[in-house]
Amino acid sequence: MSDMTSIDDLLGNPEGAGAQSVPVPTGGTGSIDAVAGGAFDGADRFDRAMALWTPPLREADAEILPAKRLADARVRDTINNDAYVANSAELRRNHIVGSLFLLNSKPATKVLWGRDDEMWEEEFAEEVEEKFTLWAESGECWVDATRRNTFSELVRLGVGVHFMGGECLASAEWLRDERDRPFNTAIQMLDLERLSTPPQYQSDLGVRGGVRRNSRGRPVGYYVQNAHPSDYRSPDRNTWKFVPVSKPWGRRQMIHIYEQVRPDQTRGIAEITSMLREAHQAKTMRAIALQNMIVNSSYAAAIESDLPTDAVFQMLGGGNVTDEAAMTGAIENYMTGYLSTVAKYVGKSKYAQIDGVKIPHLPPGSKLNLLPVGKGGLLGTDFEHALNRYMAAGSGVTVEQLSKDYSKTNYSSIKAGLAETKLYMSSKKKIIADRFATQIFVLWLEEAINKNAIEALKRQRVPNFYDPLMSEAYTACDWIGSSMGQIEELKETQAAVARINAGLSTREIEIARFGRDHRKVFKQLAREKRRAEELGLDLSGNEGMMGAVEAAADGDQEAKEPRDDQ
Repeated sequence: MSDMTSIDDLLGNPEGAGAQSVPVPTGGTGSIDAVAGGAFDGADRFDRAMALWTPPLREADAEILPAKRLADARVRDTINNDAYVANSAELRRNHIVGSLFLLNSKPATKVLWGRDDEMWEEEFAEEVEEKFTLWAESGECWVDATRRNTFSELVRLGVGVHFMGGECLASAEWLRDERDRPFNTAIQMLDLERLSTPPQYQSDLGVRGGVRRNSRGRPVGYYVQNAHPSDYRSPDRNTWKFVPVSKPWGRRQMIHIYEQVRPDQTRGIAEITSMLREAHQAKTMRAIALQNMIVNSSYAAAIESDLPTDAVFQMLGGGNVTDEAAMTGAIENYMTGYLSTVAKYVGKSKYAQIDGVKIPHLPPGSKLNLLPVGKGGLLGTDFEHALNRYMAAGSGVTVEQLSKDYSKTNYSSIKAGLAETKLYMSSKKKIIADRFATQIFVLWLEEAINKNAIEALKRQRVPNFYDPLMSEAYTACDWIGSSMGQIEELKETQAAVARINAGLSTREIEIARFGRDHRKVFKQLAREKRRAEELGLDLSGNEGMMGAVEAAADGDQEAKEPRDDQ
């Protein structure tokens, strides 16, 4: 009887053993498509408008890595100096994170204990949420290695850095030098420019953009420059430290988050890179238009004369027109005599007046032209609005949100725009903020479990955190970010109530839309109800909140309908 076949032989060849390379025709010179032309207009080689458009076909890293440093610098310069783009960065932080990023623990009890255990799940979730939030949001900023940011502020920083560079980089530190720390885990945010390839590894095919990868492209370590490349005061700026992705037992040491849009992509790049040219030109256009307005507004009026200066000088008997001093003296004598004569008829006043309005006296042949205030040029036109729409599309927000101008929109347009923005921000929240926050939560919970600091786990036969999928089961969670806000609170509250009553949503989901934890809301409602009963108050008028909402809706509808006596 033959030996048992291994699972690797059944499921595939490890390291691609036995794989064969098959030559693929490239359609080069002499092929059928080169003679007959392509089937797609966009790939037509002979079309006059498309013939000169032959962009190179490169792999992901060959496109991103050579352009990344300059692109990142331009993005940051645009954010620093363009209020529209800076507003889009702030909108992303506000819409994704808000002022408080709350943990909503949901341990997978089916995996942990082999059965659903709602009582233990609730006990574990409440304890973990309270202890993590106390540590993460403490004013002592334990979560930050620099002791400057709370957990929510770190997540906001990560989202902002991702907006500027298309990726977020941080290291997990284990601090022993502060004895008063409740936990040793801390996060050190790293500037993206510090992640780079040392000179001695420039020809190493396993290192790309400062990331060492294995044969499958999985990151195994990061080369971090000990100081920013532009920090010339630091003697360590030309030295690097290699940091493995994780410890031998699996504890993560580096957090590198970016959205991969192509296979075999090692680093990220900012999404707004695609609209940098338009943003830069729009900023230049606004600056020129503003300068033009300032110049035009600097002169309220201009005096025009029918005669050139040299002709006037000759008529005054000035002689040689090249004698500047003689010319100036002749003109002064003439103007002095002329204005002295005028003064005799206007009572020696400087100006004549009509109903209090002063009228200046000018030399003969001269006239006064009042200049209008400088106009905005292209500012406020459809052209500028088109540029703003382009930048809004590149930022993932509506043009009204980008410019904060809602004067030319209506309720339906705002709702449609907010719905698109919500979808966009929800995806970015999941990819960036939730993932970043979860990795910090995993680091903290690992330490808390090893320190025996979780009361809910002080029982027999507790699953090992390091067993396969156990860490994921312990740390399964959602994150409650900012509220998207409401335009018409009554209608949107009615919609939420209808979703709950129809079983299409839950109170947990609807409460989370406002950036709140349903457990704390329910506890507060219970406390208020008990307190009201103690004081003899009835807070359940009109059959509770649902009835109150329906009554408000009925009253609003009645107010809109005409009465019989009208």
